[in-house]
Amino acid sequence: MIIQQSNRRYGLPRLLNSAPQNPTEAEIPASIAMNSPDPNESMAQTLEATGNYRILRRLVPRTVEPAVACHRIGLIVDFETTGLDTSSDEVIEIAAVKFSYADDRIVSIAGTLQAFQQPSAPIPPAITALTGITDEMVEGQKIDGAQVEQFVSDVQITIAHHADFDRKIAERFWPIFAHRHWACSATGIDWKRHGFGGARLPYLLAEFGLFHDAHRALDDCHATLEILARDLPGTSTSCLAALLDRARRPQHRLWAVDAPFALKDVLKRRGYRWNDGADGRPKSWYVDVDDANAERAYLIREIYQQADMDIVAREISSLDRFSSRI
Repeated sequence: MIIQQSNRRYGLPRLLNSAPQNPTEAEIPASIAMNSPDPNESMAQTLEATGNYRILRRLVPRTVEPAVACHRIGLIVDFETTGLDTSSDEVIEIAAVKFSYADDRIVSIAGTLQAFQQPSAPIPPAITALTGITDEMVEGQKIDGAQVEQFVSDVQITIAHHADFDRKIAERFWPIFAHRHWACSATGIDWKRHGFGGARLPYLLAEFGLFHDAHRALDDCHATLEILARDLPGTSTSCLAALLDRARRPQHRLWAVDAPFALKDVLKRRGYRWNDGADGRPKSWYVDVDDANAERAYLIREIYQQADMDIVAREISSLDRFSSRI
């Protein structure tokens, strides 16, 4: 077994002698297996064969199987909260699916976790409408922090479909998440380059021929896992492999401090985001890029037009990406 040394720095080794594998029977949910004796499945296949219909199958979650010792462990997490403020809103539900993977392909589910927690105030009606979680469902409920830490203790990579939100929430309540590598299944794969029209979870799932009960945390975790288990269209590369490749490569965050206000729309079109300074970081536009030198040259040439500008930049790895520490 040969391990690529450049990846060891980020704690995400990749096997060099791994050839693309066809999905095993265990990787294909029974509900979408071809030649099924189910008469409904036979009808669906008949309709699809005409070329005039496209059938979506309900996602059937995989069953839990013991992880093989030599496999690596990944975690997919989703949190429902009382709002969108990662610095003050409270968690009302945690859901997680732990999976084993080898050669950057998902092998099996190693465990699941789901729990509610009663917040300090009634759940806002808008949150109940969005998540389906009511005050009655969380009354008297409390998430067991020790159970969460034990569940996460052997995980090498943590994945969320909106990691920029979920990581900040997770670290605030359970510090163990601050010491894990993170990846975002929404932004860590260039979905549009592979022919997808967007990165919303229900849309991606539908593109792979499935649907699920959206906006329930555990269902969303199972949906994310099933997407990552599939190959990118027209390739023999799994979505998980593409995501891990992005996670293994460092980025750089550049801050366009004191950039001319008149050029704010130019920066926005280039992908820059605004930070208001309330979190202690610069009150400035910023961007995350792979090539820091090229972006620094762009800022000096097009934004500041001063050759001696000192551009603030720092390297970001999967250990701190999406956290409040950058």
